[in-house]
Amino acid sequence: MKKFMKTAIIAAMSIVMALGIAFATTGCGSNGEFIAAMEPTFPPFDTTDEESGDLTGFDYDLLNAIAEDQNFTVTWENMEFDGLIPAIQAGNIDIAASGLSITDERKEQVDFSDEYYISGLIVAVAKSNKDVKSVDDLDKDCVVGAQIGTTGAKKANALRKSGQIKHVKTYNGLDVAFKDLQNGTIDAIINDKPVTEEYVSKAPDDLKIVGEALDSDPFGIAVKKDNKELLDMINAGFANIKENGKYKEICDKWNVVGVE
Repeated sequence: MKKFMKTAIIAAMSIVMALGIAFATTGCGSNGEFIAAMEPTFPPFDTTDEESGDLTGFDYDLLNAIAEDQNFTVTWENMEFDGLIPAIQAGNIDIAASGLSITDERKEQVDFSDEYYISGLIVAVAKSNKDVKSVDDLDKDCVVGAQIGTTGAKKANALRKSGQIKHVKTYNGLDVAFKDLQNGTIDAIINDKPVTEEYVSKAPDDLKIVGEALDSDPFGIAVKKDNKELLDMINAGFANIKENGKYKEICDKWNVVGVE
């Protein structure tokens, strides 16, 4: 009996200690730890620090501010854009904050936060190109570049399917796409306007934007379907940082026009 009681007491103490450790790591006001991912060739939303090489950008600051407000922590991963939604669905990451446009197709795969930016697609060409003044001037001889899995790629493929353009070349990273545009490997790029403006500003002698914005899509932060607890925290945090001015600070830092 004494041996049994001793064993029972030790087991009970072990359970109490385990619960204490669990409370220390997940309690005391903490709302958890989450893995977020971005594809960092999408400045100013998703990029890398030139000196450290660390992930940074508007989305990075936005989600970190939301996390701080809601008392959860974020670990960031670098991931190819077309792998973001499958990674959420598989449970390999919890959050995708990477300039994701909220589309009907994507809403069938993941749940989105409230919109935090309204974007529009735009066409970029070489500065020396005198023929293309808008999307309507892209013709059957044109090869158009876009980042794989983006609304820009969707628009370019629609032009190809309609017979307006010759071919669509897709890229995992926009940095390579814009280098190809500078080198003449492709004739144009269709991509989100603020990101395109960022790349063109770095090569103003080689690149230019033509025409008006093609489409307007809101950006949202994506989580796994039916993860209501996490989605509610993100939306609540976003509402709070809009109210307390932190969101405007982030917009001003990255020269982004935010939503009301």
